[in-house]
Amino acid sequence: MAETPGTPGTPGTPGTLASSHGSPAIPLADAPSAMKKARPRLLRGIQRIASSPSLSHIGRPRSASAPYNPKASFSCVSLAASSGPQSSASGASTSTSSTASSLSATSALGTPLTEVPTYDDLDSSLAPRRVGGARTPPSSTTAALPADLVSSRQDLSGTRLRPGARTRAERSINFWADMPSELRVHIFSYLKPKELVRISTVNRSFYKTSFDGQLWANLDASAFYREIPAQSLTKIIMAAAPFIKDLNLRGCMQIDHGRTRLPVTACGNLVNATLEGCRNLHRSAIHGLLSNNENLRYLNLTGLSTVTNSTCGLIADSCKQLETLQVSWCKHIDSRGVKAVVTGCQRLKDLRAGGIEGFDDIGVAEALFETNGLERLVLSGCSDLSDDALRTMTHGVDPEIDIMTDLAVVPPRKWRHLDLSRCPELTARGVGAIGHCAPLLEGLQLSGCSALTDDALEPIFAKAPLLTHIEVDDLTHLTDSLFSDHLAKAPCVSRLEHLSVSYCTNVGDAGLLPVIKNATRLKTVHLDNTRVTDLALAAAASMVSSRSQRTTDGTLPPRPSLHMVVYDCENVTWTGIREILFRNAQIKSGGREQPTYPTEVVSLKCFYGYQMTVDEHMKRVLRCDLAAAGRLERKWGDYMQANEEAGAGGTGMRRRRRRAREAQILHADEEEGGFVGRRRARSVPSCTVM
Repeated sequence: MAETPGTPGTPGTPGTLASSHGSPAIPLADAPSAMKKARPRLLRGIQRIASSPSLSHIGRPRSASAPYNPKASFSCVSLAASSGPQSSASGASTSTSSTASSLSATSALGTPLTEVPTYDDLDSSLAPRRVGGARTPPSSTTAALPADLVSSRQDLSGTRLRPGARTRAERSINFWADMPSELRVHIFSYLKPKELVRISTVNRSFYKTSFDGQLWANLDASAFYREIPAQSLTKIIMAAAPFIKDLNLRGCMQIDHGRTRLPVTACGNLVNATLEGCRNLHRSAIHGLLSNNENLRYLNLTGLSTVTNSTCGLIADSCKQLETLQVSWCKHIDSRGVKAVVTGCQRLKDLRAGGIEGFDDIGVAEALFETNGLERLVLSGCSDLSDDALRTMTHGVDPEIDIMTDLAVVPPRKWRHLDLSRCPELTARGVGAIGHCAPLLEGLQLSGCSALTDDALEPIFAKAPLLTHIEVDDLTHLTDSLFSDHLAKAPCVSRLEHLSVSYCTNVGDAGLLPVIKNATRLKTVHLDNTRVTDLALAAAASMVSSRSQRTTDGTLPPRPSLHMVVYDCENVTWTGIREILFRNAQIKSGGREQPTYPTEVVSLKCFYGYQMTVDEHMKRVLRCDLAAAGRLERKWGDYMQANEEAGAGGTGMRRRRRRAREAQILHADEEEGGFVGRRRARSVPSCTVM
């Protein structure tokens, strides 16, 4: 293409287009429309041929808002004309002139150059760029909003939002309201009752969810009734009434007739109900609850003065599925009410009627014999229970007698637990009849029946192989022969777990040592106020050590597997106590073998002067500090021995007293943290064990 007339090296005059045949330049306004459409394509196709070193630093970084293809390069800084308000404002004329002079210099050297025409109205002829859906002129002085911010200020439909406005998604999502009700109830189920009452004050939604009946299907108010007001408890019962199956209001004395009559009677699906201790609950509320719940299986009305024989009649008529009834110490009930329940509720298995009068009635005893479905019978405190009534419960009226054994031929009783404590009218004649008719007996309580002798218990021990719990406290007529000749040789001794012979003043080591040795499953033994000695404690420690397996892991804490009670036993001394302590902390090492540690220990309740040392020793044993426990046992033994020697008179009394003081100081240092040394102005009390 030839140069147009003008300044040498200049491609052309602004506003004209150069001709390739040397003809005059064509004005831009007179250019054909096809040529106008080809301008953007021509400009995008122009590439810079930077063959001269003078062109390497004349350019500047291309603007981020340039509407051209980023893959192409452009040699000119601006195509705007030198004259005009936009060119003069941006300094384009200066850049154009410097570029033109550089181009002329290169043309003079013979370097091939692509001619670039300039236009006056280039900015107005180029298509404007779209930013965010709106047309923005290239000459705008405002910076475009970044793409990430533009997209963040648009909602899901693509509409731009004003600053501070929430999107449609933000306006439509409500986390708690959109959550299913089952999930809200499940979240609240992890809260305690007191926390549910507190969180119900947050808002109406929380209030509705907090008192949802599904959260109160098992309502045990005995654990929190003191921490919430009576009105909140009433609301809970009102809201959960259709859902409650297990209702426990034990001890809720704030429940009275005026505030809780409607909630209690509204419960219609109860299976277990405990109203023990609700002294202010009106009789009509109790009757309404019994009438509306025909599926009751467990009912506890212990100690309620509003319960009468008419209540028992209502139970017999309405609660045919009842299996457990507790009416002990209801002073307005007698044996006739109990008889109505036993006759009407054929599925009754557990009857607890302690302290009820009128059990000397033979008709009531005959009703208990006819049903023969009771597995637990509690008649403790029934002071008028006689031998005849008890024999009728066991044998019936005029039973058939076997001429060979002189025993009644009757179906065996299904009793598993029998409690006849504090029935002073019972003797060996009545209690002895149980032995041949209760082969399934597991628990026997005869404490306080002071008239019983060995003859009453011998047939029971011989014919009840499943006995695990025996309580014969305060039976002063029992002797050692009952335990050594009968219980120690009975088939139930290998299953025995609990034995209580407290205040049996005629029982000692001769009777109990064989029992302790043979009862290898024994867990609890009460020997307080008996004639046992240190031998009983040593036998118990030996039995526990022989039945347990030792371990080589010194970090495994042992468990107390036997609990002994030997306080107020005048023949038990510190020697027997020390034997227990030694066995509990004994570490056995057999030469090259690894040392072994105990896995079971004996928990002891003894004389109060020794109890603090025993408790401290047990703490060290349970935290696996057997070395410290053994050290405490030895120093306590030295102290007790020196103390005994100091109390004896005769030759060497001063020396024994000095040894006692030294042992006492060492024991005090051990109790205070293990510091052993001389202390000045130390006061020596009479007993440092306490």
